[in-house]
Amino acid sequence: MSENKFTVLDLIGLNLKEHDSLDLRCFCGRKGLSHIINVPEVNRPGLALSGFFDVFANNRIQIFGRGEVEYLKRIGAENNINTAFVNRLFNYKIPCCVFTCNLEPEPFFIEEAERAGCPVLITTLNTTEFIVRVLRILSTIFAPQKTIHGVLIEVFGVGVLLLGESGVGKSEIALELIKSGHRLVADDAVKIHCINGNVLIGTGANKIIGHHMEIRGVGVINITHIFGVGAIRDRKQIELVVELEDWDPQKNYDRLGSKDEYADILGVSVHKLVIPVKPGRNCCIVIETAVMNERLKNMGYNAGKEFERNILKWIESEKASSVYFGQNNIT
Repeated sequence: MSENKFTVLDLIGLNLKEHDSLDLRCFCGRKGLSHIINVPEVNRPGLALSGFFDVFANNRIQIFGRGEVEYLKRIGAENNINTAFVNRLFNYKIPCCVFTCNLEPEPFFIEEAERAGCPVLITTLNTTEFIVRVLRILSTIFAPQKTIHGVLIEVFGVGVLLLGESGVGKSEIALELIKSGHRLVADDAVKIHCINGNVLIGTGANKIIGHHMEIRGVGVINITHIFGVGAIRDRKQIELVVELEDWDPQKNYDRLGSKDEYADILGVSVHKLVIPVKPGRNCCIVIETAVMNERLKNMGYNAGKEFERNILKWIESEKASSVYFGQNNIT
């Protein structure tokens, strides 16, 4: 999770669209909107409403669906002694309560929520859909994250993270890729989230300057305005790391590609390529080819290893031929 605390008000204020929208509004308990949400999990408090608090997960968002609402209606109408359990529920520190299906809580529940300063939210979504969406959103918000100096670009549907020393030409190469029809995700500062422990999602570190690029000698350019909205995207999974470095004639670079190298980012291993840069070398085509080769590897075909196998077969066949013809010459 980021250093900034994530509050109930932040949850309501998330600018989410379509299948990510939570459609939340505050019904009562507004003074508790500053409550901090500490865990990316939710709880349905059915057992607590019936008086069982031994394993009550009070630090989670409490979800009230049709079942919980009908139960509250029954105990409220009958002035049941179980209404005391609602009082006891609010004695715990709860981040917030969410009523799904556009359902509203009973008056005695509203009174207890106001007394405890616990915000009660309402969503039009059904219970299952809301839980799926909020868990997906919270898993992203609370995911381990870091910001890396580099460029993230989508090439042939693959998220490619360009790394290298300042001035090596990352932005210029990315600009050439964009001109070739590929899409920019972030330039200069890439914020990376680790989702579910094995998926790296990259976004721009700053939304205000997102999809802008700094080109030395030209200045800051707006990719959206120059190349159109089809040249950008907001987020992308990182599947390949390309480290750019100045060409070193003394260094032995991989020429076969049979050995895999990996970069460790937030505990996730990502396939890594080291590409030397020098004047006259078209790094755009090299990266496009590397991405297509990476897709072939993911499909089970490795050109480097096949080349090695063919060489070994050729050597073995040459040895066999030498032995055969040597024996014939002896006879």
